[in-house]
Amino acid sequence: MKQTLSIIILCLGVVALYSCATARKAKYIEKQQIGAMLSLVSDEEPQEASSAGCDGERGSGGDEDARDAGGVNSEAQDETNSVSQTIEIEGEDGGQAYLMTAVKDAESGEMVASETLNAAVVTSRFRNVAERHGKVDISFQIIVPETLKDSKWQVRFQPLMRVLEDTLRLDSILITGRDYRRAQLRGYERYRNWLERIVDDPSRFIDKAQLEIFVQRNIPELYAMKRDSSFVSDETFASIYGVTEREAVEHYTNKIALGLNNRRIAAKEKMFRKFVKVPIKTEGLRLDTLIQTVNGDFVYNYVQTITAVPRLRKADVILSGAIFEQDKRLYTIPQTEPLTFYISSLSTLVDEEERYLTQVIERRVEAVESHYIEFAPSKSIVDLSLGSNAQEMSKVKKTVASIIGDEVFALDSIVVAAYASPEGRESYNRSLSAKRGESIISYIKGYIAAYRDSLSRADESYDIDIETGKASIAKTAYAEIDLSSHSEGENWNYLDCLVENDSLMLSKGWTQAYKKASGIRNADAREESMKKEAYYPYMKKYLYPRLRKVDFVFNLHRKGMVKDTIHTTMIDSVYMAGVQAIRLRDYERAVALLTPYKGFNLALAYLSLDRNASAREILESLTPDKRTAAVNYLLAIVYSRFGEKAKAQKHYLDACRMNPSYKHRGNLDPEIYILNN
Repeated sequence: MKQTLSIIILCLGVVALYSCATARKAKYIEKQQIGAMLSLVSDEEPQEASSAGCDGERGSGGDEDARDAGGVNSEAQDETNSVSQTIEIEGEDGGQAYLMTAVKDAESGEMVASETLNAAVVTSRFRNVAERHGKVDISFQIIVPETLKDSKWQVRFQPLMRVLEDTLRLDSILITGRDYRRAQLRGYERYRNWLERIVDDPSRFIDKAQLEIFVQRNIPELYAMKRDSSFVSDETFASIYGVTEREAVEHYTNKIALGLNNRRIAAKEKMFRKFVKVPIKTEGLRLDTLIQTVNGDFVYNYVQTITAVPRLRKADVILSGAIFEQDKRLYTIPQTEPLTFYISSLSTLVDEEERYLTQVIERRVEAVESHYIEFAPSKSIVDLSLGSNAQEMSKVKKTVASIIGDEVFALDSIVVAAYASPEGRESYNRSLSAKRGESIISYIKGYIAAYRDSLSRADESYDIDIETGKASIAKTAYAEIDLSSHSEGENWNYLDCLVENDSLMLSKGWTQAYKKASGIRNADAREESMKKEAYYPYMKKYLYPRLRKVDFVFNLHRKGMVKDTIHTTMIDSVYMAGVQAIRLRDYERAVALLTPYKGFNLALAYLSLDRNASAREILESLTPDKRTAAVNYLLAIVYSRFGEKAKAQKHYLDACRMNPSYKHRGNLDPEIYILNN
């Protein structure tokens, strides 16, 4: 007994000493204001797989493994001769809340994860980065000194990025001590044990044995239903036995135990917070690495991909953080000095010179509309109650009104051409269609007079005679509109077109029979021949009505224009939309718009999409007189991407000779800067 007590006292003493040491360490860190550091990744250092974790980011060999493991590095696994294992954590709702692939340490046998990256540290505070595909990769290192790490702590880092007027929160980095994680897992385990006390099936609180005995002794008829599969409603049960099934069950339910179970269910969220002081985060993280021992500085290569929006010239990255012991903040890590990334975009080289098209403008303009106006058999009066005549004539009136009120065009004349279908004699149909055209002209003439009269009443003014003092109404004078009509007779040409494109006529083989009859020169004899064919009833019912159309020809002229034609220029809107797409860095749309214009801007859009061969073909095809400084600069980039350094240097020097400002531009562009090193 004494030996056991001594061991307990010794253990407590060790724990107390360890706690004191941890507290002294925290005070020392706070006194010295020790912090982490942000650094640029060395140009010679390849990107580590640990940069995985966000869509569109670069990484290699093991990105998926790193993501699934919360950032566990495969190299560290090899060093510890480990095997994978999954730890499952219960969330506050009782379900799985966390999954983490851990590794088993060869010496201790415990499941841990480790992250130890060695990378070159660059002390410069700024870097030039190039835009590709409308995206920019921002790469930096988070360097955490050994002093900030402790087995009982969790160090939480929050990278922030300042872009234009916004500050973006990037995915967090967590460095978790072994004892800190153990405490978290113990909390989840205690919560899981507490959840096991909750009974999921309420029927377990019913004393089924006593209920069955009661029913067997007092209600044998009901007990007999135990082996009866027939359905008995609760209302029928109550009418027979004077008590509902629910009441009978409640009588033999342990209400105290059931109430306690319900209170436990209601307290799940509260108990989760009690047992799990700090839940293990699974979202919004780039890395949650578990350190087993303090083994030097921690270095993590971070890559963030951002969209290159218009006006984006630079991005600043800063790092803030804190040290926690469970839910207690021990130390706020000083915010780092910002890293500045100057973003080089080819979109700034876009040629914004406006492009024009030559346009021929005619003084006279003709507009044609076709409408289907129905008439009673052998009648020529316009009847708005027939078919869709009201809607069709409303469209005609709307067109006339819009032209009369137009500020650019004046209406000279309206010509109505009426057509007929082939029923009856050809001469009669021609005469009837002529009368119908005249009837439509008469209707339009009446509408124009009424419309102009309404405009005059709305705009009328009064003139005062100075001598007599009498007032008179001044009315607006309108130019005369010539209205005429003519008959187009039977519409055989349009019937040929309808038959040729009618699917039923084609499928039934009627088209060939129609063509045979259509060869008859006399229209009346042709129609008589068709009446004998099987297709005639179908054609008369469905195709003939479409032949009775009326064409309205509106002849207009441009107000104030004297010459019959003039030549003018106008901005090529399609080309300028392509230029605007480059400015907005929508390069796919720019290529679609600029493809017909094989020139500098199309090559620029291709380069921005890494379609270097297409850009090279266009730029190399430009004649010497079109080899501007900008063209030579793009050629330098093209050849640099193809690894042809000598050609790239030559064209870069040509660009600088033609425009010295490209010297400064080249220092900002990584693809050109490497030519000088």
